[in-house]
Amino acid sequence: MTTTIARPDVPQHFMVLRPAKKRVVVRLPDGTLIADTKDSIRLIESGKTIYDPVLYLPADAIAVEMVRQDKSTHCPLKGDACYFSVNGVEDLAWSYETPHEFSKDITGLIAFYGDKVIIEEHPL
Repeated sequence: MTTTIARPDVPQHFMVLRPAKKRVVVRLPDGTLIADTKDSIRLIESGKTIYDPVLYLPADAIAVEMVRQDKSTHCPLKGDACYFSVNGVEDLAWSYETPHEFSKDITGLIAFYGDKVIIEEHPL
């Protein structure tokens, strides 16, 4: 099911959430498995620009210990993001643990930087 969520104060800043309908596997470049799931969500955001789609995975898909960093950023659409490192690689992933109420569909889901990991999508 596709869900569209817009900022109440700036409706042209919105995101579209869709089930990926794929098996998603995330690995470090050295082959270390980070995550494996059939339940990811593809988020497409449009604001000042149209951003590249990002896959958000459920926390139970994570196969390694992620260390929360002392870093956060703010998105007016999604809320405050926290960041994680894995095996000493900083800023590897982020999550919105307590997003804005209107963006609650992404609560606790985890996304990864595609330039730091290998993200594979396989047919179900």
